[in-house]
Amino acid sequence: MSDFQDFLKHKFAYVAIGEFKAGKFEEAQRLYEQAIATYGEGFQGTYLMQEPGTDRGIAIIFWESAADMEANRNEANETILKQMAPLFASHPITSFCEVVCEIQPEDESDDHSLK
Repeated sequence: MSDFQDFLKHKFAYVAIGEFKAGKFEEAQRLYEQAIATYGEGFQGTYLMQEPGTDRGIAIIFWESAADMEANRNEANETILKQMAPLFASHPITSFCEVVCEIQPEDESDDHSLK
């Protein structure tokens, strides 16, 4: 029964949409990667996306739960995020969402149909 309960359990995502000062995206990316490296239990992965030819981007950090996200806030992480703050052109828009639908492409090697 726990497999079924695990199937019903959704991830959570912290989403940040922002724009950095001209030419600062690479520096922000380096700091972002350092901040992510401090995460442990409950961290499920991340995407950092950049709009081509701009300093605008979207960061999505996946968590097993909201409590895990809070538990991973630490002094090292906060110090890195403070270093990143002056690189923003304006304050980023952030939100915390439940992942309600996740669709992965089917792996052809998993095809169990009869031929």
